[in-house]
Amino acid sequence: MSAHMTAPAPEVDENDASAPSARIATDDRSLHERIWARAFGRSERAAWMEKPSLGLSTIKGLVIGIVTLSILVPMLVVVSTSFASSEQIRDAGGYVLFPTHPTLEAYRTIFKSPLVFQSIGVSVFVTVVGTLLALFVTITMAYALSRPVLFGKPMLMAIIVTLFFSPGLIPMYLMVKELHLLNTLWSLILPGLFAGFNFIVMRSFFMGIPKELMEAAKIDGASDFTILLRIVLPLSKAVIAVIGLFYAVGFWNSFFNALLYINDQSLWPIQMILRSYVIQGTSMTADTLGVQQAPPPQSIKMAVVVVALAPIVLVYPFLQKYFSKGVITGAIKG
Repeated sequence: MSAHMTAPAPEVDENDASAPSARIATDDRSLHERIWARAFGRSERAAWMEKPSLGLSTIKGLVIGIVTLSILVPMLVVVSTSFASSEQIRDAGGYVLFPTHPTLEAYRTIFKSPLVFQSIGVSVFVTVVGTLLALFVTITMAYALSRPVLFGKPMLMAIIVTLFFSPGLIPMYLMVKELHLLNTLWSLILPGLFAGFNFIVMRSFFMGIPKELMEAAKIDGASDFTILLRIVLPLSKAVIAVIGLFYAVGFWNSFFNALLYINDQSLWPIQMILRSYVIQGTSMTADTLGVQQAPPPQSIKMAVVVVALAPIVLVYPFLQKYFSKGVITGAIKG
């Protein structure tokens, strides 16, 4: 019986020079780890598997701290100056870092001013109505083109490519003029009603929804609008929230359309007020604001900046969790 038994294979020592095949296999398997270890005196694991050293962590912390301070300090100066009194602004030379006697006089003045108050109302109207209409157009077009289309991919590519070419400044102005939209709020909404990038992201997200759900709904007698409202939209809350925020920020921050199409100062959005009275340095006197007495112009300018930034800053944290899920998922599934 022992004569027919197979003897067990002898163990091969990797350090044994008489076993070159095993030594070569080991070296080939971890060649880059061994090179890294010999060159830098580190372990044989890959660089991305190593824990960062104390010096590298310190450098990263310093860089992040410097970038954070470069962002927070100017914002703190803007907010502090808007709350500062006229005496402190005069003593500080125009900008205050920490107000000793904060006051709300600048905010009371701009909300009493017909010019600033109307501009805030215009911006709110344009942002809300424009975002809703833009979402409606983008969702319906993205859903329609995420389904099988006539002539297949060539027709789809022809439609998508045209979305990334602007007609130009003069043709756009002539079209707005011929539609009798000059000096109307619709001239601030309709030209920015559709964005090709947002369409691509939303269409890609819709294409990632399982087709079995839509086929089952069609078997049950559901129409395309029913499928869109009952199935697609509830599953697409993340991408809709992200695209809606993109549109809202674009409408709220837009001033170029108002510069082109609006001559009536009562129809200016808040960004045009910022451009005229903050960037260009036009004096914001009591007569300009429509009030009897005005705080220092520097304080009013900083208060207008805070009012213009506040809505987006307040809304963004509530939608931040949808960014990675909405944009990245839509981009990958496309």
